Amino acid sequence: MNNKIYVTQPFLPPLEEFNIYLKQIWENKHITNNGLFHKQLEEKLCNFLGVEYISLFANGTIALLVAIKALNLTGEVITTPYSFVATAHSIKWNGLEPVFVDIDPKYCNLDPSKIEEAITDKTTAILPVHVYGNPCETKKIKHIAEKYNLKVIYDAAHAFGVKKDGKSILNEGDLSILSFHATKVFNTFEGGAIVSHSAEMKKKIDDLKNFGFQDQITVEGIGINGKMNEMQASMGLLQLKYFDQVIEKRKRITEIYRKGFKNVKGIRYLADLEDVKYNYAYFPIFINENEYGKSRDDVYNALKKHNIYGRIYFYPLISRFSAYKNLPSSKPANLSMAEKISEDVICLPIYPDLSTDQVNYIISVINDG
Repeated sequence: MNNKIYVTQPFLPPLEEFNIYLKQIWENKHITNNGLFHKQLEEKLCNFLGVEYISLFANGTIALLVAIKALNLTGEVITTPYSFVATAHSIKWNGLEPVFVDIDPKYCNLDPSKIEEAITDKTTAILPVHVYGNPCETKKIKHIAEKYNLKVIYDAAHAFGVKKDGKSILNEGDLSILSFHATKVFNTFEGGAIVSHSAEMKKKIDDLKNFGFQDQITVEGIGINGKMNEMQASMGLLQLKYFDQVIEKRKRITEIYRKGFKNVKGIRYLADLEDVKYNYAYFPIFINENEYGKSRDDVYNALKKHNIYGRIYFYPLISRFSAYKNLPSSKPANLSMAEKISEDVICLPIYPDLSTDQVNYIISVINDG
């Protein structure tokens, strides 16, 4: 195939439908600051996701920053090295210290069995990530948090629409953070949100994302500008309209990949957890060089030669970056599973418009070596 295949492409609804919203925005002359579509999107997201309170943001990183600020965290925050760097950056930007803990080998999430040994008298919170949309072991994490009086913020950037036992995983922890970046299964071009559990916390979050204003002349606390504008919100309203169709297409692609790699020695993919409704956000595979005969990088480069652009996501680990590599918790010996997984992983292309022929072509390139 001559056309380039990238790891993801954003779903874009019909332009004529988006233009209807744009026309109304122009007529309303209200383009930001809690406009009509912003209010509508918050209400519809609460209903769609099964959450009580949600606050929209310009992007997911600002949402993470505000979440940490809203909980008045201090000292150290336990988190994972196997994530996008914004997870740790949000901790550092708040003047706190990330403490990295290793991941479980099966689903790449923070390993609950390793958390307690990382807790010190400076620890105030745990910030796990639902990696690739796979739910963390929330019951175990909750038990640890309650035992040590810690807050829990879930980075749910990959987990829009994911449910376990029929309930949204966004209701876990003290707060959950979403990303609506263009690469996500639900996007508002850029965007994000915080899911909270009380009217009081939602108000605090909404004040913080608007510079700390209480009213036109009163500022309480050090806020930031994290507001979502009306064009982003209107994109979100359209995305919701097509979301179920998008997920069905992503599920179809996932099933083709799984069938294609089912009997290939040295290639592992993630199996579904029981009682979980997935959003099929990513399709990572893990290359065991000893069994497969080639390294992850060999496979990655072979795909590129065929104009297939996967992503080694997450590599390198956050703990390898210069801002974090000298932390005591960043020692590779402490993060042996995360080190191994990051060296084995490739996320393969998955997006709604990826055709069956293209998926089969990707499988054949990998299987044929």
